[in-house]
Amino acid sequence: MLSEPRSGRLAAWGNALLAGLVSPDDAVLAIVGEDAVHRVEGLPGEAAPVGLTLALGRLRALGVTGLRIALPQPGHPLGLSGPPEFNARALEAEEAVICYGAALGLVPEVYEAGPDGDVHVEVVWHCLAVREAPPADVPSLGEAERELAEALREATEVLSRLDVAGSGPVAEAAIDAYRARVDGAARSASLRGGGRATGGSGREVLAPGYPPRAVRVLVLAQRVGVLISVAYENGHGGAVSAGEMAARGAALRPVERTARRAQVAAYNSVVEERERGAR
Repeated sequence: MLSEPRSGRLAAWGNALLAGLVSPDDAVLAIVGEDAVHRVEGLPGEAAPVGLTLALGRLRALGVTGLRIALPQPGHPLGLSGPPEFNARALEAEEAVICYGAALGLVPEVYEAGPDGDVHVEVVWHCLAVREAPPADVPSLGEAERELAEALREATEVLSRLDVAGSGPVAEAAIDAYRARVDGAARSASLRGGGRATGGSGREVLAPGYPPRAVRVLVLAQRVGVLISVAYENGHGGAVSAGEMAARGAALRPVERTARRAQVAAYNSVVEERERGAR
């Protein structure tokens, strides 16, 4: 839940490549990650699926100067702008990449291949037409950070109260995630200049070129994702009554929604800054 989306890797490292901050080989290596291979089908001018290096070069030639992401769920078309056909495809995949500078979008389809014990993952990105319009429900970085801190504070209070009788881990995870906001802010604040953006463990969080605030927001959103996963995976913890169970669900749902909005805001921040500068 709220793990690093493939659309996030494609947008972040694609943006770094389009800005000339990384080489094509480095960008493709980061985008593919632990998958076996990524291909792009449906690109204008290409009759068959092509590799990521060629696809990113083709998108640049088509006028693409930046990439955004969308993380839609039923009832929440987060980051989408239409048309309905593209939205439906993105909703099924629960993620998509939207091009800035050309009316195109990319939706991943994931395949597993190989025998038991040696399964590898292949990804095909379907290139489709999109509507050039503002993306749905995407906050600014500042708004996302404020909303996430507030939602997490409220959820921490509820979960702590429900776990008082016994199970501890969920409440402890909630409190740890909230306190991590301060630690993440301190670590990310040191990321000035064009260096690679990392979290406290040294793992790359975003590609070069992203502002420190985007790293801070994304780290917090990912930590909230861990909190939500722990809360669901550990059953009901100390929440023993039906009312308490309902209260826990009510506390988690808006936090998850807020965290997804923050995640999209972080990945999209490079394009949003560019748009503001062009006005």
